[in-house]
Amino acid sequence: MTDAPDQHSESAHTAGLRRAVTLGAGALAVLMILSALLWWALDGTSGLWGALLGAAIGGTFVLLTAIVVIATARTSPQVTGAVLLGTWLLKLIAAIVAVAALKPLDFYSRRAFALTIVVAMVVVLASETIAILRTRAPYVEPLAGP
Repeated sequence: MTDAPDQHSESAHTAGLRRAVTLGAGALAVLMILSALLWWALDGTSGLWGALLGAAIGGTFVLLTAIVVIATARTSPQVTGAVLLGTWLLKLIAAIVAVAALKPLDFYSRRAFALTIVVAMVVVLASETIAILRTRAPYVEPLAGP
């Protein structure tokens, strides 16, 4: 029996990112509920729809970045960078298409939509940052033994 770490054990840095995704998704769920209730009280059903759409688009935009980093954690830095850049471009295009598709529609509050997108992005990014900063990770990790 050896004390060498399992080759498939999770990296301390990946564990921090997983914690960030979990905390970010939880913060997004809380924001979605609070924002939906607030905007429903202010603008009725259109405010509810604006808040739900804004939280979904804004929160997903930020959460996907951490998910992509986790997915590419065992690749080279060049591959991770290329995939991050590519998915960022795809997310940007998808967000533009979603906003353009929603523009002519009037079932949602544009004010609730815009403000909730911004707040969702800030809340999710802040909660992910807090999760990363509070995760203890070693500077170096031992290599798996032969």
